[in-house]
Amino acid sequence: MWLITALLAAVGATAVWLATGGKHKLGFLSLMLWGASAMIMTDHILGYEGGEFIHMTTGGMITNGTVLGIAMLIPIFIIWEAYAVFSLKRGGK
Repeated sequence: MWLITALLAAVGATAVWLATGGKHKLGFLSLMLWGASAMIMTDHILGYEGGEFIHMTTGGMITNGTVLGIAMLIPIFIIWEAYAVFSLKRGGK
């Protein structure tokens, strides 16, 4: 489920970026989200041993797949926010 969460965030950020005409550094956010989605997809493909491909639960500390996906997105949004703030302070658009 964390793969679907990352893909939905990537598609949403890309759609908003295209709709706003490239404002708010959303291109950088979209790039990071697509990169995360590609890494998660690669992990799923390389770790596939048969059975279901999209897991709703995990065996780690976070057992819910959706919550894990959101927890994986939080650092991406923090990095994007820091990038946007520092870019504006340096005189970026």
